Amino acid sequence: MTRFIRMFGPVMAAPHAAEVTRAAVGAALGLLVCDLILWALSGGADLAHLTLIAPFGASAFLIFAVPNSPLAQPFSAIAGNTLSALAAIAVLHLTDNPLVAAPLAVGLAIAVMGVTRAFHPPAGAVALATVIAASGAQPPTWAFAFTPVFAGSVLLVVAGIGWNTLTGRKYPFRQPAPSPHGTKDALPDRRLGLTAPELGHLLDRLRMTPNIGVEDLARVITAAEAEAAAQHLGDLTAADIMSRDLVTVPPTTPLKTLAQVFRIHRFKTLPVSEGGHYAGLIDQSALLGLTDGRVTAADLVTPVETALPGTTAATLMDLLADGHQQAVPVLEGGRLTGLVTRSDLIALLAARLRSATP
Repeated sequence: MTRFIRMFGPVMAAPHAAEVTRAAVGAALGLLVCDLILWALSGGADLAHLTLIAPFGASAFLIFAVPNSPLAQPFSAIAGNTLSALAAIAVLHLTDNPLVAAPLAVGLAIAVMGVTRAFHPPAGAVALATVIAASGAQPPTWAFAFTPVFAGSVLLVVAGIGWNTLTGRKYPFRQPAPSPHGTKDALPDRRLGLTAPELGHLLDRLRMTPNIGVEDLARVITAAEAEAAAQHLGDLTAADIMSRDLVTVPPTTPLKTLAQVFRIHRFKTLPVSEGGHYAGLIDQSALLGLTDGRVTAADLVTPVETALPGTTAATLMDLLADGHQQAVPVLEGGRLTGLVTRSDLIALLAARLRSATP
């Protein structure tokens, strides 16, 4: 009985207040911008006249509150809403009986969305609202599908891209990342797992394609594996792993001296510091092909993620596994205190494997 009752309770984790506020403010601003522009496009005769349609409220919820959902993506929102309006108008030209037109319009809208891979739940409401709006009046013209439906959907999507980007959310959702080396190989942290097509097939088999994108699923799996690996690494931090006796160069170091330092010490990366303060990291590959004697260390620094002495080993593994950087500078109060390289992590993992082998 308890299990039955719990089926009707909340199933989602409680959202953070900041995230709720972000979504609410974004949706309100997005709808306001959409309404004002549609009002201007309609001639701006009456400012009190609402130019939005009710389903835009649901579209705004998806775009601003759950921007990583496949159902909220630009193609789904724009094509789904527009095609559903067209489907409803077509039905209204066949019959003006709302008892027949309403279910037929929604059914046709779903079919069209399925064929075009443009599933967008509010689009079903667009079809129904189109039929309701025509009740007792002339059927909407085909232009209705373009203004306000198409134009409003485009405006909401554009507002969603701007707001989500501004507030730190990814929209449109992530696509599989290419190799930073320009090859067809998967990223290092993805080579032992399922490929993108395999993940897509898995989502399709479980009928979860509308719920999560392939790349987001891969990110969840990778994060879960990293968390599991962290349990085997215990409480190790950057301070336990990092090299402390560092060779650094000042920003004014000329190209010839940089090449000599790399050659003598056989480094893959070289930290740049001035007065003990971290100024960047140089990758060995940045020197290839350079002959201009005016080039200095400051010209070659590459932006990379940094860490604190207390950063966990699992987090360091995550930073170094995707191939985008060779080492992680460890900073404390802006001062360079250590460096964790891939070699350091390989040595750590090898030691843990040896200790775990009976």
